[in-house]
Amino acid sequence: MTDPNPVTAFGPDFPFAYDDWLRHPAGLGHIPQDRLGTRIAVIGAGASGIIAGHELMKLGLHPEIYESGKFGGRLRSEIFEGTTDVVAELGGMRFPVSSTAFYHYVDLVGLDSQPFPNPLTPAAGSTVIDLEGETHFARTLDDLPQLYHEVAVAYRAALQEHTDFRALQQAVRDRDVAGLKAIWDPLVAKWDERTFYDFVVSSQAFQSLGFRHREVFGQVGFGTGGWDSDFPNSMLEILRVNLLELDDHQRFITGGVENVLHRLWRHPAASAHWPAGTTLAGMNGGATLGRACRISRNGDGFTVTDQWGVSRDYAAVVATCQSHLLTTSVAVDEAIFDQKLWMALDRTRYMQAAKTFVMVDRPFWNDVDPETGRPVLSMTLTDRLTRGSYFFDNGADRPAVICLSYSWMTDALKVLPLSPEKRVELALDALDKIYPGTDIRSHIRGNPICVSWESDENFLGAFKGALPGHYRYNHRMYGHFMQSEMPPEQRGIFLAGDGISWTPAWVEGAVQTALNAVWGVMAHLGGSSDAANPGPGDLWPDIGPIALPD
Repeated sequence: MTDPNPVTAFGPDFPFAYDDWLRHPAGLGHIPQDRLGTRIAVIGAGASGIIAGHELMKLGLHPEIYESGKFGGRLRSEIFEGTTDVVAELGGMRFPVSSTAFYHYVDLVGLDSQPFPNPLTPAAGSTVIDLEGETHFARTLDDLPQLYHEVAVAYRAALQEHTDFRALQQAVRDRDVAGLKAIWDPLVAKWDERTFYDFVVSSQAFQSLGFRHREVFGQVGFGTGGWDSDFPNSMLEILRVNLLELDDHQRFITGGVENVLHRLWRHPAASAHWPAGTTLAGMNGGATLGRACRISRNGDGFTVTDQWGVSRDYAAVVATCQSHLLTTSVAVDEAIFDQKLWMALDRTRYMQAAKTFVMVDRPFWNDVDPETGRPVLSMTLTDRLTRGSYFFDNGADRPAVICLSYSWMTDALKVLPLSPEKRVELALDALDKIYPGTDIRSHIRGNPICVSWESDENFLGAFKGALPGHYRYNHRMYGHFMQSEMPPEQRGIFLAGDGISWTPAWVEGAVQTALNAVWGVMAHLGGSSDAANPGPGDLWPDIGPIALPD
């Protein structure tokens, strides 16, 4: 049964209904007649770049897309050799249903999704938790020892104790802007400079327990896995995830999430200026431009110079690359950004992440061990090197995929210098200790697929992980699309991407900041949203994020 009042990614810092703005029959807005056809540079062909480009095209502008690496950004679905649709999701792989702006585009291009096999969910079938050499098999939380129940109850109690969580989430459900901000804004001041670990250990619920409970919470957590990699982060970062159910009710995109962007790239859309059938791909000659190496001011506009030394002029720029690239691989005129914004862009902290995938001949993990009556393998959470192992079933007689290891931060750095083959061997050795006698090796087909996002020159990390005190940096970056009070030399370039958003690591943040940038470009060129469908910049003065003092 459909929830009539579901949790969506509505706020909490800026409670603007992006999904409603997208669905409104009036559209996002209009551009003055004399600015139709204006060229706009979009740096990056990830989720933010392609969605911004699509919406700018619909407004009657001419977006030109630059991409320094692979189309899709961190929505990267790598196809195993010899197949056409067996994929390893190297970046984003699980998408909560609360991400309603993202699913707007999934539905638009006609893709399906399925429940993600997270631990203790029906999609996983079964879960094994292996900590300190002790292994537990479970299908639901009820199958686990009492300690795990106590940890789950304690975290829910901590959320309620520190945040009045039930009332806060009800305000999100009701889209009650005033009620939401009345609870959230004081929490910003209270928790911005305190860590997630502080939140846990200072709660009465966890104080009444012991270190072992906090350790289990860090190693295993509940939802998608352990939380210890996030313990140093600002609590606000984690609270948004919990509040907006980003860690719950997750799905994966059938055939690979990268297809969302490939289809949108080729998706015709009614435009205020371009003829019927126009697509973003067609507008870009069927392919993106290469690496953008320099962004410089050119009168009222900008000049973007690519890796081959070719310079092109634009009225505005949308930069969707990770923020550190604006100080490393892209030479940006210093005067284009305020020094406080440069500080925010440069001090943004990115978290490391590594994944190791193999293709196998079939979903053999569903075979039943005659001695135990259980599947021979299960979704696995462990304190061993693998941390999290996931299984993807494409059908009984088709090749399947195992994510042998998904790890973050220190665990990801442990494998950074290693070859794919060595990573697989280490992961198999760890799983051999959890499942002695289970033969995984003979089922493996083809070559492994691995990723370490911090070693990719186009990313330098997987996703933002704001530290205590970083709310001000977030505010500067997220609010940069509001430019009417800026000096002229700083106007016309707009930031987007999940690292600019309040919800890093989640594609919904990439979508929402792309839409902010679209509104910003529209306003910069003298356009506006329809009065019946005001955009994010129209409502910012009334419902924008609370500002903390410097």
